[in-house]
Amino acid sequence: MVKYFLVVVLVLMSVLIYAQSSEAKPVIFDSDMGPDYDDVGAITMLHAFADSGYVNILATVASTNYEGVASVFSVFNTYFNRPEIPIGVPGANGLSLRDWQHWTDTIRAHYPHSIKNNIEAYDAVALYRKILARQKDTSVTIITVGFFTNLSNLLKSGPDEYSLQTGAELVQQKVKLLVSMAGGFPSGKEFNIKMDAASSQYVFTHWKTPVIFSGFEIGRDIKTGLPLINNQGINISPVRDVFQLCIPMDKNDSEGRMSWDETAVLVAVKGYQQFYTLQKGHIEVAADGSNIWNDAGEGQAYLIEKISPKNVQQIINEAIMHQPVRLK
Repeated sequence: MVKYFLVVVLVLMSVLIYAQSSEAKPVIFDSDMGPDYDDVGAITMLHAFADSGYVNILATVASTNYEGVASVFSVFNTYFNRPEIPIGVPGANGLSLRDWQHWTDTIRAHYPHSIKNNIEAYDAVALYRKILARQKDTSVTIITVGFFTNLSNLLKSGPDEYSLQTGAELVQQKVKLLVSMAGGFPSGKEFNIKMDAASSQYVFTHWKTPVIFSGFEIGRDIKTGLPLINNQGINISPVRDVFQLCIPMDKNDSEGRMSWDETAVLVAVKGYQQFYTLQKGHIEVAADGSNIWNDAGEGQAYLIEKISPKNVQQIINEAIMHQPVRLK
């Protein structure tokens, strides 16, 4: 009887795991991972959602190419028990911006990672093409919380060993949604767009799938990280280490770090409806990286607050305290 019960439990667990994996949203995460540390909160949330069965992380891609950025991604993917996730790095036209607090060097020195140098990672465009070519049509959600260098290069790419389609054709066929932490609305001049303005212009002129923007104004009033660094139950964690190192170094972070990138992950995975409303239209990016919004445009939208930022703050604070699932 006991043996029968155990078999039933194992079967039910297998069905549950299969149901979760079959319903998991396929996601590619594209991040500058270095100039700021809200990227750390964002990748932590993504792994937390993956552990809950909401997403399948297809790839993690750097939009910066400073030496070591691939190994920073490797630290987090390894910590959350997904060292096999492929990592991409942009080519020669990638920006080399990195953190002034040196948290990237700190976690690389103290945590395991299988990828040591950028040369061991994929070329970003090749990785995008390889991953997208294998996915079902209109299935992939791309989350960008950095520069648009990779997406511009992808759109301009031609046929290769992975697909006979152009990059623009692959995107149109395989991508369901692009969610970007970028821009300021209804107008602004935001970091992620302006740092590679030419790529931003190209992407938002030629991108043919729906786009949702989480603008600068959305994450500005969401301050996170203090519950994480004050949680004495979390001892060995690169996530906690980063926030604990960086928050005291900037007086503007005394109430927690502004949480731009985390909001993009939240909306990409959980949807916008319970947190925000949408203003539909289309972004227009100038040569200097400033942006305005065209309400008459189509295919894109930016987030407008629906509930208090404090409520979203609580959700993100809880999510970034997520610990890796213990492996047996």
